[in-house]
Amino acid sequence: MAESEICLREEGSVLLVHPDYEGRVTFDWFRPEHWGASAQPVSSGGRGGAWFINTGCGYIVLRQYRRGGLVARISEQSYVFTREQDVRSVAEFRLLDHLVTLGLPVPKPVAAWYRKVSGLSYKAAIIIERLEDTTPLAELISVLDLADWENLGATVRRFHDAGVNHADLNCFNVLVRGSSYFLIDFDKGRIMPAKAAEKWKTGNLERFARSIRKVAGNSVLDRVWDSFMNGYNGSQSS
Repeated sequence: MAESEICLREEGSVLLVHPDYEGRVTFDWFRPEHWGASAQPVSSGGRGGAWFINTGCGYIVLRQYRRGGLVARISEQSYVFTREQDVRSVAEFRLLDHLVTLGLPVPKPVAAWYRKVSGLSYKAAIIIERLEDTTPLAELISVLDLADWENLGATVRRFHDAGVNHADLNCFNVLVRGSSYFLIDFDKGRIMPAKAAEKWKTGNLERFARSIRKVAGNSVLDRVWDSFMNGYNGSQSS
């Protein structure tokens, strides 16, 4: 267990809470129906299973872990349990907490939950602080200028310089607030070993380029990519 978390266990469920939320978060926070009209489904990106919530003392995002592809036909929300530290909500909570301490632009984790549904599987969810006054990059691609793309490239480079491998870098997992950029959704993300081959960085960038192409087309990708890479390469450590 990381130092900056409180762990609660109740009838097969496990709850990790950030110390800043000690005494406030309960297991009920992970039930959308608990919030009534204060929980609004997130419509942008993803596979569903996420809500914007006004707690009355702050804004949060509740996200359930859901499978995609063919395996979802078998079990949309259950994952194989091996050990607690590998549970997806636990791993993402701890990674986000670490990235916050590094000063990287990510949402602060609030709490993580999981429950075993059998001896070999579990369901999970995570709560993070909502980054207010932000817009998904996917909705702004047509209005950002080339200087904006350079800034975004420099931001992504900060993560790579810290060894952060984002498993799904796409236009919906980048949020924009003015000239600031934030990365979200670090499910399956990880800190890479210092001696790891550089190909993981290339993989991140190629995935992001495919996302731009899918959302906006080849012409937009061709227009912005050099500026993005100029920003990315310009932030190299000497």
